[in-house]
Amino acid sequence: MRISVIVPVHNGGQTFCDCLAALQRTTYADWECVVVDDGSTDGSGAWAAAQGTHVVQVTPKRGPAYARNCGAQAAAGDVLLFIDADVLVQPQTVGEVAAVMQAHPDVAALFGSYDAAPSQANFLSQYRNLQHHFVHQHSSPEASTFWSGCGAIRRDLFLEMGGFDTVTYPLPSIEDIELGYRLAAAGRRVRLEKTLLVRHMKRWTARSVLVTDIRDRALPWSRLILQRGRLPDDLNLQQTQRLSALGVLVALLGAAFSLVNAWALVLVCALALLLLFLNRDFYGFLWHERGPLFLARAVLWHWLYFLYSAATFASCALAYYLPRRNRQTQPPSGESLLPVAPLLPSHMETRLDS
Repeated sequence: MRISVIVPVHNGGQTFCDCLAALQRTTYADWECVVVDDGSTDGSGAWAAAQGTHVVQVTPKRGPAYARNCGAQAAAGDVLLFIDADVLVQPQTVGEVAAVMQAHPDVAALFGSYDAAPSQANFLSQYRNLQHHFVHQHSSPEASTFWSGCGAIRRDLFLEMGGFDTVTYPLPSIEDIELGYRLAAAGRRVRLEKTLLVRHMKRWTARSVLVTDIRDRALPWSRLILQRGRLPDDLNLQQTQRLSALGVLVALLGAAFSLVNAWALVLVCALALLLLFLNRDFYGFLWHERGPLFLARAVLWHWLYFLYSAATFASCALAYYLPRRNRQTQPPSGESLLPVAPLLPSHMETRLDS
């Protein structure tokens, strides 16, 4: 089985060089690397070509979804393995993908997770990486989504499905999640391989966390969920996470109400204990991995994450349902009402241009 590793890059810098260096230590024999240079201005594509890598040029910059689609068209493998340019694979990563795909012909796609030892040492990089690792390691292996940071899919099926949706997601967003939902809706099997571990090199800051979580993930993901009409019980959308998000919102309201009635603080304290209980496994993991001081800071960021995620979903739900309700309650007029358009355009197969 031939594996095509596809790495989209835009001004990857040293982390991209490290990414390719790790790939070159791959022990599996039958594989190729396709780098898609998405309008880089730092020479990333030229450097990759100098290493003997197959490079596809995209000009001007079109975003990672489009770049991956171009790489898929240029690939010659039976299976496409998407790797982000800020990820370090292990020597056995490609071989592990091939082994699972060969042993399970019914598996259409699979993905792994970050390990528990990110390259960046600052608190937010450590916290974000550990959160991702824990969620993936404690989720069902039968997945209803997909992850392109380290995710593989059979090439023929990828092209048949139309690849990533570059119309709705021209910027880095949830194009991989949306593809996973389409695969699940088509009855295709997607596996979360918990032993498929890679190392993340990205440095997170407070600004990048908030922008990525709210603009690039919470907003489009909420709209996608509303359009589909179903909330999946998977990864960080599990029931305990939904309850936690609701608990943080109610606690915030209780804190505001306590300015009028001090008894509201009792409710806030009770909800805080509930949040600690619902997330006890994750907090225990953080304590074990990084200690109590790290955990104390992480809990605050975790609750903030619940707050802005819940607030974003609530605002999207209001924007989605209120226009429909208003149109349904409008008195009939001489003109027919236009159908309500979904917040997200329906998926269209896009041509894969290299």
